[in-house]
Amino acid sequence: MSVVLDAPVELWSASSSDDTQAVIRAVYKQVLGNPHVMESERLTVPESQLCDGATTVREFVRAVAKSDFYRSRYFESCAPYRFVELNFKHLLGRAPLDQAELSEHIRICIEKGYDAEIDSYLDSQEYEDKFGENTVPYYQGAKSQLGQKQVGYNRTLSLYQGYAGVDSAFTASRLVEFVAGNSGNKITLPSTGGRISAAKDATEKMFKIVVKGAKFDSPRRVSNTEYLVSGGKMTPQIQRIHRAGGKIVSITEVA
Repeated sequence: MSVVLDAPVELWSASSSDDTQAVIRAVYKQVLGNPHVMESERLTVPESQLCDGATTVREFVRAVAKSDFYRSRYFESCAPYRFVELNFKHLLGRAPLDQAELSEHIRICIEKGYDAEIDSYLDSQEYEDKFGENTVPYYQGAKSQLGQKQVGYNRTLSLYQGYAGVDSAFTASRLVEFVAGNSGNKITLPSTGGRISAAKDATEKMFKIVVKGAKFDSPRRVSNTEYLVSGGKMTPQIQRIHRAGGKIVSITEVA
């Protein structure tokens, strides 16, 4: 049995009501990271639109990824690197391959915001080629693929937590140390209970944030300011900078 499922779930024009409900369940499981979704948390309007044929699976995925459920669990509660690596996992079915990919999506988050970050995956040529309009995103990691580096296979498996794993259980990045150093990582398969044991928090590394704008203690003074923060505390620091009207110039790892 494959550790990572490579079985697509697709909605067809002739799909039955039961088939459509199976697609909806598959989207929630994949995009939300295998959570328990209560009735009050379901997206009833987008669900109805999908059932009526008024929208596509891709647009339903977009609605789920932009929902308060996703935002609160992965954008507001996780370190930025964790948020981005989970976007790759949930929306493209793979792990980020290198630091350039991670940095580009961190930049999108900072400069263009949350919705633009989600759209950057769903509107990409990669998404179009893999899933099109009516296939639920699924993990691509159980098989090596033509043109893909072996490291991508290892990293995707490292993000996968088994059938019972819930992505929101981990708020720290699982890959930042390996991606930033462009080094290979040992494959860690899910334990018997279906989860990978908690790893050392790689985002306790220190990062330097360079900001152009007003200092918090002197609103009328405009200059470049540097902040040293751990990866795990980067999200609240970025939020404070934005509230103070500062513009982030760069984020670099320093230790």
